[in-house]
Amino acid sequence: NMSTEKCFAKGSPAPGPVPKDSIRLYSMRFCPFAQRARLVLNAKGIKHDIVNINLKDMPDWFLERNPLGFVPTLETSAGEVIYESPITCEYLDEAYPENKLLPSSPFGKAQQKMMLENFAKITPYFYKIPMGRNKGEDVSGLECELKEKLAKLNEDLVNKKTKFFGGDSVTMIDYMMWPWFERLELFELKHFLNGTPELSKWTERMLEDPAVKATMHSVDTCKAFYKTYIEGKPNYDYGL
Repeated sequence: NMSTEKCFAKGSPAPGPVPKDSIRLYSMRFCPFAQRARLVLNAKGIKHDIVNINLKDMPDWFLERNPLGFVPTLETSAGEVIYESPITCEYLDEAYPENKLLPSSPFGKAQQKMMLENFAKITPYFYKIPMGRNKGEDVSGLECELKEKLAKLNEDLVNKKTKFFGGDSVTMIDYMMWPWFERLELFELKHFLNGTPELSKWTERMLEDPAVKATMHSVDTCKAFYKTYIEGKPNYDYGL
């Protein structure tokens, strides 16, 4: 299900229609939000193709599908378009009932959504801290706040006595959180897990997951891309 991984920019010809038995993901190889959808597609074994987009110089045909111009965006063979990462992932879980990632009970689903709402308040730190450091700012206050938030996630696992956030197997919430933990080393925040042993064990278990393995980039590749991103000239095709 991989055609070309190279990104499509303004002026690129539009990809053909989405095949009947498939779904298309508009993505960017290094985007953590898009990785959520890639994890779900992989974990559920959904037949799909991926069209990577140059997010700095977007094709008009992509903006016609999603005027907000961000990834992940899904397109079905019926021409239906779905975006916003939690919404794309929930859609995939409902549209393809095999290998369910969300609980079937309303309360179970609500619990996952509450965890996700909470996690959405944590993701900005993964950018604010490295960006602040880069500018030579004092980020010690932000670092303390992030440590507190990670300690709460650690406590959550301790209290649940489970291997993952939704039980003893990987569920949707783990995939929704994973892309930022995969990038801890990239953001030079890996040592923050020293004080959170259960969270640290969770990251080790996640690294064993086949969907995680299938969607990962090496730290070196990520670092090289991230450098071009910070310099304002992102090389979306780095390493291809």
